[in-house]
Amino acid sequence: MQEQPSRDPLDLTIKIGLVGLLVVACLYIVAPFAALILWALILAVALYPLHRWLARHLSNKQGWAATVLVLAGLLLIGGPTVMLGSSFASQVHETYTAFDNDTLTIPKPNPSVAEWPLIGDQVYGAWNSAATDLPAYVAENRTQLEELAKWALTAAASTAASVLGFLGALIIAGIIMAYGESGNAAMQRIFARFAGPTDGPLLHNLSTATIRSVATGVLGVAFIQALLLGIGFIIAGVPAAGVLAVVALLLGIVQLPALIISLPVIAYLWTAGDASTVMNVLFTVYLLVAGMADNVLKP
Repeated sequence: MQEQPSRDPLDLTIKIGLVGLLVVACLYIVAPFAALILWALILAVALYPLHRWLARHLSNKQGWAATVLVLAGLLLIGGPTVMLGSSFASQVHETYTAFDNDTLTIPKPNPSVAEWPLIGDQVYGAWNSAATDLPAYVAENRTQLEELAKWALTAAASTAASVLGFLGALIIAGIIMAYGESGNAAMQRIFARFAGPTDGPLLHNLSTATIRSVATGVLGVAFIQALLLGIGFIIAGVPAAGVLAVVALLLGIVQLPALIISLPVIAYLWTAGDASTVMNVLFTVYLLVAGMADNVLKP
């Protein structure tokens, strides 16, 4: 004989309370990973057509297709990022060692620096003071330099965390795509349950198309901006122009400003480049415009 559900109000209250407590506990556990999971879902939906095309060429092996897609993404994005990060860490270590041993030297500025509009005199004066007597300049401006160093390290750490988060989301997206068919069927049933058998599939298709359109727009803007910056890097003769362009592409995908790349390149052109002042001004204007092009392209 089937047991009848309890109608005791106290018993019902306890059951609802336990269910609510379980939901709150699950949300508390999942909350720190919510952004990562959301990114993974967006990537999975956006890349799923490519995954299906790849699976058809791999004898419909969903797992192999997802693995190949994720490995390709890790190599294309993670490889240049690791190279740039390793170079940056090595440069920071060498600079710190030279500073600690009082062997760090700064080249004297070109007199043309003083001709920069608005900030030329200030930049030339500060640069010349640092090149003439670096220990005295550091002691005199210790507070400002410490704040600048903290800002730079914070920006670098934030960028690295965003890149690692994106790569982690790509791996999770690969797992989701490997079970894409069953997951798609489950989502269709959920939409049908909420919106009805007629409107449910329409809402499901609309949601999928919206996510893919937005993701495609983000990727397209990031690609265009990286292409513009890459062309500028190559023409200006910047070392590792291709790697910097790939990093700019990745920053655009994770919605970080490309000025993180273009501003240090501009500083390099003025300090270590061998172009004339006129060319440096032209390169500066071009890289600034290209670095902020996403503000125009996104709308």
